[in-house]
Amino acid sequence: MMNGNILLAVNGTLMRGLKLNPNMLAVGAEFVSDANTAPCYRCWTINDDHPGMLRTPGEGARIALELWAVPPAGLGQILQNEPAGLCIGKVELDDGREVLGVLAEPWLVEGQKEITELGGWRAYTGQLLDE
Repeated sequence: MMNGNILLAVNGTLMRGLKLNPNMLAVGAEFVSDANTAPCYRCWTINDDHPGMLRTPGEGARIALELWAVPPAGLGQILQNEPAGLCIGKVELDDGREVLGVLAEPWLVEGQKEITELGGWRAYTGQLLDE
C-alpha cells in the first residue's frame, strides 16, 4: 500500500495511453513507475485485443509493466471492467518485490499467440508511449 492506495502492476490495455487507461484515471489511480516482472512470466495476445500473462516458474522472461497507486475503493471497479479471464494475483517484480497485478487465468491463453519473446504488450502492438 502507498499512502492508503494499493500498488497495482498492469501489463496491457490499462497502461498509459492505451484503450482501458481511462478506467484507471476514472477511479483516481496515479501512475507510479515503469517496471518489469521477474524473469518467470509468459505473455500471450488474446485475439489481438489485450494480453494475458501467466507466472511460469523456471521459464519465461521479464515482461514490461506499469505500477499504479489505486485507491482501494477503485480496485473493484477496475476489475469489473476487465475482459473475462483476467484476474488479480501476486506479481513478482525484477527487484524482488511482490505486488498485486493483472494476470490471466490459464484457460484464457489456450490457442492464443505467445508474445513473451517481445517482452510486453507495447512492444507487440507498437503502441509505444511518446514521452
